[in-house]
Amino acid sequence: MTVQTLRHGWILTLRDLKHWQREPWTPIVGIAFSVMLLLMFGYLFGGAIEVPGGGDYLPYLLPGMFTLTMLFGIESTMGAIADDTKRGITDRFRSMPIAGVAVPLGRAAADLANSAVQLAVLMAGGLVVGWQVDGSVGAALLAAGLLLWLRLAMLWVGIYLGLALRGEGALMSVQILVWPFGFLSNIFVAPETMPGWLGFLAGWNPVSATAAACRELFGNPTGTTGGVLADHAVALALAWPALLLAVFVPLAARAYRNLAR
Repeated sequence: MTVQTLRHGWILTLRDLKHWQREPWTPIVGIAFSVMLLLMFGYLFGGAIEVPGGGDYLPYLLPGMFTLTMLFGIESTMGAIADDTKRGITDRFRSMPIAGVAVPLGRAAADLANSAVQLAVLMAGGLVVGWQVDGSVGAALLAAGLLLWLRLAMLWVGIYLGLALRGEGALMSVQILVWPFGFLSNIFVAPETMPGWLGFLAGWNPVSATAAACRELFGNPTGTTGGVLADHAVALALAWPALLLAVFVPLAARAYRNLAR
């Protein structure tokens, strides 16, 4: 990736950020929805679920909720990309002498900046309701980095879907599918409490890897007493998003090049 491509991507990032500055309701509603989920699940289930290996449920839940919020980046990014394509904005960009990957790169960078703010607000909300970080400052920063690393991967999945699936109902289908993917994980309950085959699938969910790694780094109850998530959570939280990026960044770039065909 050349310096010129990065420069073009930065200009398009500023374009998206200025758009949110003029119409801030989209990021505000997204943050409010995430805070609502955090409070709802924290207070409704806070004293009702036993965590394998010991520990309170609330500190187990909060890192999972942070991870779930990172997953929700798919549909919002997909919708923005699809909307730009339908309105002809993407065609206008394609007519300019800029690198093809700069347009999706600008969208990903802007959405990641918004996600960092959203994550900070959620963590502050978690501290208000009683969540504590018992790990070191460095480990906590690494956990926040892993959350944004997952978000970056999800953003590129959303960019590809927005370029490839522009038909009516595509966005609704993805919005519906995000929830089962998020729930089939360790976000709300430990995989070892599930039926064997279901726990296996939940344990190998990329979302589970990030949630488990963040619990470990934050010093919160992990809900795992054995298995790959107990032994290699941080490595998996690094590897899964890297794999997703390796697959979906080239797919998004190719989908962008093929828009006019």
